[in-house]
Amino acid sequence: MKTTETPPSARLIFGQNVRRVRRLKEMSQEELAFRADISRTYLSEVERGERNISVDNMEALAEALEMELPDLLRHTLLALPKEEHRASD
Repeated sequence: MKTTETPPSARLIFGQNVRRVRRLKEMSQEELAFRADISRTYLSEVERGERNISVDNMEALAEALEMELPDLLRHTLLALPKEEHRASD
């Protein structure tokens, strides 16, 4: 019997992409949260795909990362090279 993989949700893709871009820009969660005017705890939950984020907050994060929102929703962004995990996260 063949099993099919469930594709990741848009919420998870967005969160993982935010984390990847933030790390590539060498930005802490605190700094990004400040720039997007959201709490660091909320940002952490978004990055883990645990929060159902509003479009307004998605736009704020995209702007704070100097990205276009559609780019942060692309599944292909997940294919970026794996970056080093930083202890400050």
